[in-house]
Amino acid sequence: MHPLLADEILSPLILSRWQFGLTTIYHFLFVPLTIGMGFTVAVFQTAWYRTGRAHYLQLAKFFGKIFLINFAMGVVTGIVQEFQFGMNWSNYSRFVGDVFGAPLALEGLLAFFLEATFLGVWIFGWDRVPKGLHLTSIWGATVGSILSAYFIIAANSFMQHPVGYTIDKAKGRAELTSIWEVLTNKVALAAFPHTLFACFMVSAAVIVAVACWHISRGQNLDTMRPALRFGLWMMIASGALTVLTGDQLGLAMVETNPMKMASAEALYHTSTGFNASFSIFTLGTPNGSNELFSIRVPYLLSFLSTHTFDGTVEGIDNLQAQYKAAYGPGNYSPIIWITYWSFRWMMGLGIVAILISFVGLFVTRKGRMPKNKWIWRAAVWSFPLPLASMVIGWIFTEMGRQPWLVFGLLKTSDGVSPNTTGVEVLISLIAFTAIYATLAVVEFRLILKAAHAGPEAPTKIDVVTGKMLHEATVY
Repeated sequence: MHPLLADEILSPLILSRWQFGLTTIYHFLFVPLTIGMGFTVAVFQTAWYRTGRAHYLQLAKFFGKIFLINFAMGVVTGIVQEFQFGMNWSNYSRFVGDVFGAPLALEGLLAFFLEATFLGVWIFGWDRVPKGLHLTSIWGATVGSILSAYFIIAANSFMQHPVGYTIDKAKGRAELTSIWEVLTNKVALAAFPHTLFACFMVSAAVIVAVACWHISRGQNLDTMRPALRFGLWMMIASGALTVLTGDQLGLAMVETNPMKMASAEALYHTSTGFNASFSIFTLGTPNGSNELFSIRVPYLLSFLSTHTFDGTVEGIDNLQAQYKAAYGPGNYSPIIWITYWSFRWMMGLGIVAILISFVGLFVTRKGRMPKNKWIWRAAVWSFPLPLASMVIGWIFTEMGRQPWLVFGLLKTSDGVSPNTTGVEVLISLIAFTAIYATLAVVEFRLILKAAHAGPEAPTKIDVVTGKMLHEATVY
């Protein structure tokens, strides 16, 4: 092997980026389902509390099992992820720890403990606490998970758009001056609802897939048909809100990091109005600087970036010159083909999921049950679409910020641990990958087993106390 190639393969920077990227993506597989499914279970249990209809209780307990399996795995992978800040990114931790640590502390000490405490009451409180208090516990756990997501997004948004800090030149670090500014960062305020509604899309996709699997086999129709219709409507409603909030996030992105928007469109030259078009599909030269073929919508990029049809969108070359003047020599654009295609796959997969739900509502309207099994199979296998869209969206978010760890303050190359060798990172990368692959198989099989088992038989409830009488009955 050529020495230069070996040095690149064993580069602590490259390996640390791969390791953090893989662990982040793996952890993020569980986050959307935890947030979305917690909300879904709370809705089903509320419906049971208000109406007394047994199938709502069955759905709450059934999807609650999937929620708990997913929650447990998310906790495990999230803890491992945070250790990497000290292991592989100590320079980053030293530089930004005073600021970055504040929202993370709030996430751990406030949101997570709120979530875990209420979740404990919900798990062990069936038939032990009043029905209203038990319902409150699942809503408390849901609020905790949503707060946890907000604090994490606020921390990440500081990396995208640093606010509420001052630089201590003597210590060579950023120090927190206003936690309020960090928590009300315009990027966080835009990214949070966008992420939250996308999480609801993931939960809706799982509900639809599970319901279609049972319906296609003629099982549990009394519970699964209502679940299917709920999941389809949830997908459409949350999908529409995801699109609307994504538009607001795009405006915040243009304002705070215009290079990311330019890279998302592979726009090399500043354009206005008609020329600021959005490309649906483009083929270009290997470096992406010259276009060979494209399908474009005139004015659309201008509208998405400025909400006007004659707005100006800055190009990569123009921004590169500005950043060189401000930060010194270097390449300040991310890998263009990754940002370009991840932006489109993120939007495309989400839109396809929404369209499938519209089709699902149409073919199941007025009690209809399609006989063609391929319709049900297509619905079952469509469940990864929103999750893949979210994962690719995070890849776009993080890769689009490069070469910065903290935009304008700390480059990624300056954040890696100085005393960590490539071999050490490689060993831990292989170990983590092997362990996570094993956990992924366990997680998938547990969820699959719970999904295939279906809801339990309805249970008789004492309408006065709300306690279960452990007696199967027919409602």
